[in-house]
Amino acid sequence: MTMRKSVDTEIAMQGIGVSPGIVIARALLVEPGGAFKKRRISDDGSLALEQSRFRHAVLRTEEKLRQVREQFAAVMADYAAIIDTHILMLRDRMIFDRTLEIIVAEKINAEWAMDKALGQVETAFAKVDDPYIRGRFLDVRQVADRILCELSGADMLPEEIDEQVVLVARDFSPEDILHMTGQAGFLTEMGGETSHSAIVAKTLGIPAVVGLKEVNGRISSNDLIILDGATGRVIVNPQEELLEYYQDRQRQYQQLHLEVAQYTNLRPETTDGLQVRVEANLEMAGEIGQAFEYGAGGIGLFRSEYLYLGARDNPDEELLFATYRDLLAAAAPFPVTIRTFDIGGDKQFPAKAGKSSGFRSKMEKQWSAEANPALGLRAIRYCLREPGMFETQLRAMLRASSFGSLRILFPMISSYCELRQVKEVVARVQERLRADGIPFAERVDLGVMIEVPSAVAVADTLAREVDFFSIGTNDLIQYSLAIDRGNEQVAHMYEPLHPAVLRMISQVVGAAHQAGIEVGICGEMAAEERYLPVLLGLGLDSFSMHPPAIPYIKRMIRQSRAASVERLAGRLLACASATEIRELLQHYLSRHYPDAFPADTLAS
Repeated sequence: MTMRKSVDTEIAMQGIGVSPGIVIARALLVEPGGAFKKRRISDDGSLALEQSRFRHAVLRTEEKLRQVREQFAAVMADYAAIIDTHILMLRDRMIFDRTLEIIVAEKINAEWAMDKALGQVETAFAKVDDPYIRGRFLDVRQVADRILCELSGADMLPEEIDEQVVLVARDFSPEDILHMTGQAGFLTEMGGETSHSAIVAKTLGIPAVVGLKEVNGRISSNDLIILDGATGRVIVNPQEELLEYYQDRQRQYQQLHLEVAQYTNLRPETTDGLQVRVEANLEMAGEIGQAFEYGAGGIGLFRSEYLYLGARDNPDEELLFATYRDLLAAAAPFPVTIRTFDIGGDKQFPAKAGKSSGFRSKMEKQWSAEANPALGLRAIRYCLREPGMFETQLRAMLRASSFGSLRILFPMISSYCELRQVKEVVARVQERLRADGIPFAERVDLGVMIEVPSAVAVADTLAREVDFFSIGTNDLIQYSLAIDRGNEQVAHMYEPLHPAVLRMISQVVGAAHQAGIEVGICGEMAAEERYLPVLLGLGLDSFSMHPPAIPYIKRMIRQSRAASVERLAGRLLACASATEIRELLQHYLSRHYPDAFPADTLAS
C-alpha cells in the first residue's frame, strides 16, 4: 500500500470503461506484487536455496488460489475456470522451468529470475495481434505478481479498509477483485475490455476503468476520484461545479440501474408489437449462467476458436463435443449459435512452451509469411485449407446437436462457391455420422457471417443457401472503410455510422427478408444503446451482445415504436455523411429516450 499527500489540482484522464457505474470516493494506491531487490548469487548452495524459495512460493500461491476458488465457488461458479487457468500457469514451463533455469544460468535471485522469464513471455505475447489473446498476458503477469508477494512476504491487498475507496494499481487479478466486494471501484494502468479482470468486475458489478497510462504517477492516495465505468472517464480532485454535476449523474445512474434491472426478464418488444430476439455473445462456455441471469433469449455467438487457441495442443473431437454438449444442454430450449473456428489473421497461436506440433508449426510458418494477415489465410479459408481440423469440429458440433438447439455459423464467407464448399463438407460429415450410427439432429440451421463487402454484394445469392445471416459489424466496418482500429494513425476514422455501413446493413436485411430468412447482428454495435433505434429501424431480427448490456437494450426496445425507428432509418439512409447522421440521431435520442440520453451528455 502506498500513501502520498493529496494535491488539489484537477486532472482529467481517459481510460477504458469495463464495468459501468459512477463512483465518487477517495483513492487508495496499492501495489500487487510489490517491488523486489535484484541480487547476484555467489555460490551453488545459495543458488539451490533460491530455487527452493521459488518452488515453495509457487506451492503457497497454488494453495491460496485453491482456497479462493473454494471460498467464492457460489459467487463465481461460472468463472472457476479463470482461477483454474491461473493455477495451471503456475507450472507453465515458460514461467516455472524458465525461472529455475535463469537462477542457475545467470546466478541471480528468484525474484529477478522470474522477472526476466516474465519479460520473455511478454515479448512473445506482444507479437500476437488479436487483443483477446494478447490480453491473456495480463493473466500471466497477475500470477507472477502473486508469486512475488509470496517471495517478499507482502500482501496483495490491504487486509482492512475502513471506508469505501477507489483502489488504484498497475493491475489487479480476478482473485484480487473477488475480495473487493465492499469497495467503491478500481482503476488500473493495465488491462482491456476482454481481460479476465474486466469480466469478473462486470459479474460482481464493481465499477472499473482500465488502461489508464501512468496512473500511479498522476493519482495519490486520498485524492478525490470521480470514476465513470461506462465512458472510462476519470477525474482527480474535481472542482466543485464538476463534482456537483457528477453527484447528480450518480443519482440518475443509480435510479436508471434499478429501473433497467426490471427489464431483464421482459420480452423484447416495441410499443407497437414488433418482437425481436436479444441474445448473448460468449467467449467461454462458463459464461452461460451469467447470460441467462441477464435475460438472454439464446446464445447468438459462441466464439469457439478460443478452445483452440488457448489449448496446449489441438483439441480433439471428444473435448470439443463435451464442451458443445454441455453448452447446448445448459441453454436448452434456447438456440445456441456456434461460430466455426475463426483462426488466422489477428487470431494466431499464442507462444507455447516446448516444441510445437507439426500441424501448428506448419500453420505458424504460413501465417508468419503473410504480408497482410487481415486479408490472408483466416476464418473459413483456414478451415477449408485444413479439412481434417474442420471436420473434427463439425463432427463434435453435430454430435452435440442432439442435446439442444444448435445453429452453426460460418465466418468470413466471401462468395457463393465458398459457401457451397462449406456445405459439401457439412454434408460429408453428416453422412459419415449416419454410417457410424452416431446420433445427431438431422435439422441444424446453417448461417453465414456477413463481414466482407463481397458478401453484401451477393447477399441475395447467399440467402438462398442458408437459414440465417449474422452481421459482424466489427470486421464489416474495418473491411468496408479500409480502417485498422489498432492503427493509431487511422483509428479515428472507424465510423459505425458511416453512410456506406448503414446502406450495406440495409441491403443485407433486404436480401435476407426477401429470401425468408432472419438476419441478426453480433458486432459491438449491437450492444450500444445509441445505435439500437438505427438497427431496429433497419429491420434486424436479433441482437447479440455481451450479457450485461442485455437489460439496457431490452429497455430501449420496449421504449421504441417500430414505425418511428423505421422512419428514422429512412432519413439516415438518405444522409450524405456520418456527421449528418450523428446529428440527426442525437436529436432523436434526446427526444425519444431522454432518461438514457440527456441532451447534455450526447456529445461525449
